[in-house]
Amino acid sequence: MHYYYLKAVHIIFIVAWFAGLFYMPRLFIYTIEANDKPAQEKAAIQNQLIIMASRLLFGITWPAGVITFLIGVLLVWNNPGVLREGYMHFKLFFVFLLYGYHFSLHAIFNQLKKGVYRYSSQQIRIWNEVPTLLLISIVFLIVVKSSLSMVWGVLGLIAVSVAIMAGIRVYKNLRK
Repeated sequence: MHYYYLKAVHIIFIVAWFAGLFYMPRLFIYTIEANDKPAQEKAAIQNQLIIMASRLLFGITWPAGVITFLIGVLLVWNNPGVLREGYMHFKLFFVFLLYGYHFSLHAIFNQLKKGVYRYSSQQIRIWNEVPTLLLISIVFLIVVKSSLSMVWGVLGLIAVSVAIMAGIRVYKNLRK
C-alpha cells in the first residue's frame, strides 16, 4: 500500500517541479526584455526579477526536482520489475533530458544574475517549450505503456512542436 502513497507524493512533487520549470523562463524573458527600459527602471525591474527567479529556483524548483528524483528511485526500488518494461527506458531518457533542461535553466539564471545576456527573449520563449514537449512524451509513455504507441507519440510530438513554433511565430508577429 505504501507504494501508492509514494506514487501520489511523487506526482505532487512533479507538479511543483514543473511549476518552476514552466515559470522560470518567463522570468528570464522579462529580465531580458527589461534591457529596453531606461537605466533606472531597467535596474529595478531586473533586480526584482532576479530575486524572484532565485526564490523560485532554490525554494521550489530545486527542492521539488530533488524530491521527485529521490521518490522516483524509491518507486523503482520497491518495484524493480518496471525496469524490464520497454516504455520505462524511453521515459527515463526523457526524464534525463528534463534534468538537463533544469540544469540549463540554472546556468542561464547564473548568467543573468551576472548581467550576461547570451540569449534573446525569443530564444528563451522557444526554450520555454521544451518542458512541455518532454511532459507530453513522459505522460503518454506512462499512461499508454506501449512501444507501438511510441511511434505515434513521436509523430504527435513533432506535430505539437510544429504547432508551438507556429504559435510563437504568430505571437511574435502580433507583438510587432
